[in-house]
Amino acid sequence: MTTQNPNGVLITTIENKIATLEFGHPASNSFPSDLLDRLTNELNNLSRNPVVSIIILKSSGTGAFCAGASFDELKAVSNLEEATKFFSGFANVLNAMRNCSKIIVGRIHGKAVGGGVGIAAACDYALATSESDIKLSELAIGIGPFVIEPALTRKIGKSAMSKMTLEASAWKTAFWANQKGLYAKVLETTTELDLEITTFANTLANYNPEALTEMKKVFWEGTENWNTLLYERAEISGKLLLSDFSRNALNQFKK
Repeated sequence: MTTQNPNGVLITTIENKIATLEFGHPASNSFPSDLLDRLTNELNNLSRNPVVSIIILKSSGTGAFCAGASFDELKAVSNLEEATKFFSGFANVLNAMRNCSKIIVGRIHGKAVGGGVGIAAACDYALATSESDIKLSELAIGIGPFVIEPALTRKIGKSAMSKMTLEASAWKTAFWANQKGLYAKVLETTTELDLEITTFANTLANYNPEALTEMKKVFWEGTENWNTLLYERAEISGKLLLSDFSRNALNQFKK
């Protein structure tokens, strides 16, 4: 299935019990709210699909994996309701990934910023290339990685998350991300990455799907409060987005 419009592309293919879910947007695979909503809905659909055992989550192209939130949409937000709704879109995606009954394998082929780092962290198993550096730049525009913080802290710990957040202009290498537990493996090229993902996903797809579903529940134990926590965090981000600091920073910020 392909869903395409000016707000980005979403493509799902299913073969041999493996669903490959690809999102894309011309602005470095960033997320406007519409694409976040469509990704959430498709994750929920795949979770209920009995012919799917494994989901590979990937993005389009050869550049960035994901640049996070759409700057055009951030700049267009004019009130708290709009701002909170936008950040709730990321909360919806993370909760859909968390509640999905299928194991999600992330294909992180390039750099990830902000919400893109959060999506990588919410994958059950993420594989990357040496180009897949990460950065949390939110403080530089007057907000913070509030919504994605629980997902990132769960993977790399509070100390590493804090370091990334406060060093808002600094890239962390893919190998740093691997050492901290965000990436399970780092491959040198996308060719090696795709081979590794294909082999790994096919192996998982041959396991008992009920066992995989039960293990997924174990992986995510202790995150039940995300049903409220992430939306509380979305409201914090929304309030900060409307501050004079953030308005000025967004107007000056270069992508």
